[in-house]
Amino acid sequence: MKKKLLLYSTSFFCGMSVMAVELSVSKLLAPYFGTSQIIWTVIIGLIMISLSVGNVLGGRSADKHNSMNRLYLIIWAAAIWIAIIPFVGKYIVVGIIGLLFMFLPQNLLITGSAISCLVLFSVPLIGLGMVSPYLVKLGVTDIENTGKTTGKIYAMNTIGSIIGTFLPTFVTIPTVGTSKTFLIFALVLNVICLAYFIMSKIKTVKTSLTFIIIFALLFMPLSNSYAFWRDCVVEDESVYNYLQVTEDKDSVYLSTNVAFGVQSVYKKDNKLSGMYYDYALAAPQFIKDFRSDDKTDLLILGNGTGTYAKQSRIYYPNIKTDAVEIDPKIVELSKKYFDLKDDEATIYETDGRTFLSDENCGMYDVIMVDAYHDITIPFHMATKEFFSKVSEHLKPGGVIILNINMKAKGDNPINQYLSQTVKSVFEKVYTCELKTSTNELLFASNDTNMVNNLFDNISNMNTSNPLKNVFQFVIENLEEVTDSSHIFTDEVAPVDILGQKLLNSMVQDETSDLKEMINFKEKGLKGLFDMLR
Repeated sequence: MKKKLLLYSTSFFCGMSVMAVELSVSKLLAPYFGTSQIIWTVIIGLIMISLSVGNVLGGRSADKHNSMNRLYLIIWAAAIWIAIIPFVGKYIVVGIIGLLFMFLPQNLLITGSAISCLVLFSVPLIGLGMVSPYLVKLGVTDIENTGKTTGKIYAMNTIGSIIGTFLPTFVTIPTVGTSKTFLIFALVLNVICLAYFIMSKIKTVKTSLTFIIIFALLFMPLSNSYAFWRDCVVEDESVYNYLQVTEDKDSVYLSTNVAFGVQSVYKKDNKLSGMYYDYALAAPQFIKDFRSDDKTDLLILGNGTGTYAKQSRIYYPNIKTDAVEIDPKIVELSKKYFDLKDDEATIYETDGRTFLSDENCGMYDVIMVDAYHDITIPFHMATKEFFSKVSEHLKPGGVIILNINMKAKGDNPINQYLSQTVKSVFEKVYTCELKTSTNELLFASNDTNMVNNLFDNISNMNTSNPLKNVFQFVIENLEEVTDSSHIFTDEVAPVDILGQKLLNSMVQDETSDLKEMINFKEKGLKGLFDMLR
């Protein structure tokens, strides 16, 4: 009876640990590779491959050895490996990215996430995949109860997996972080091994020592830094994002990815940011006879820490802003580090599309959609159905502005799809490519005279207004979108695939100059020094 109870418990806790590790893998890799469906597919696929390999090896080993000692040594080894990951994982991932960036930049995110997953997690997951065949072999004592015993073993494994799905997401990662989540479930596996070894009176010293070390590490301060080469004011995790706050003498920045982009910026002197937010302030000027002191209703979907909300209040003092931000921790950061005041925006902690579907959602003069991260676009906020919902909440003559923050040399299919999707809903759509960043802005309205409105409003603007030159740039760089043949819909929206292709082009653009700098074969040291000058 004790043996069966131990085997069922082992199945339960191993199933729980597999799912917990799988979810923790995504959190460990997300700051470097994003959270797109493609990256999730790579992670889940490689984990399933590892478990399948473990199933095959476990079946062979169980037939050959049929040893409980061997089974719990395998689990113990997996526990130790998982416990080491928090201390070496980030360095290995950064090293892999660096090597790929230099020598194989094609499909960097997919290749990098796949190699990182294999290097860090294939061994312990192969080990845990070996457990179920072993348990079946050890648990079946007579042929008549084979189905019953096997069913119980797999049922306990599945129940453990269910619990292991919810615990990291809702309990351990939000409270103690990803690193200690790995340690917690390594400790769980070690406890199972310790229980067996104590019952068997073997290897108790080694497993007890491992238990003490892992348990002690849970109460020690661990470095949670993913950008360990950078001085961060804050580096944290939420249910939705990796969060990094950095600061210089003039500004405070929020990033939700270690390597790509800035999501929000706060200028301490309240001057223009020098980023796309400045040009986005042109949106109200597309409204007929608009004046800076007009009462204006603004909705921001993807508020971040409130850069656009703050700047809108500075330059349009009578604006009233509703701001939607799904991540409560980002809202907290906006108050603490980015000086977002209550009178600058009324914040709603929910999903942007969900907010639009609420019966209490109002009508707005301007709706800003700024929910696209550099390497992750939420498809449900990029479809014709979504923009139709946006249109329903625009006042007559109102304007939508979209920040599309992926741009590379040559063709740009994802931007074309987004702009043409918007065109399928609105009468007039214009894009404005910003020359000094990867951002492209899109302005749309059902007012067919929106550009004439902009021109007239700017003509009446005082020459001393710091925004006049910014808005003049917008006028000079507007390009009308007339085609609406490529459309994202709720049914078909390949944003992840198109985004990965574009990001691959962006990475290759970035690496081309660097590769040239370190290519000594043709230019030698003199050529390198000439480039550095």
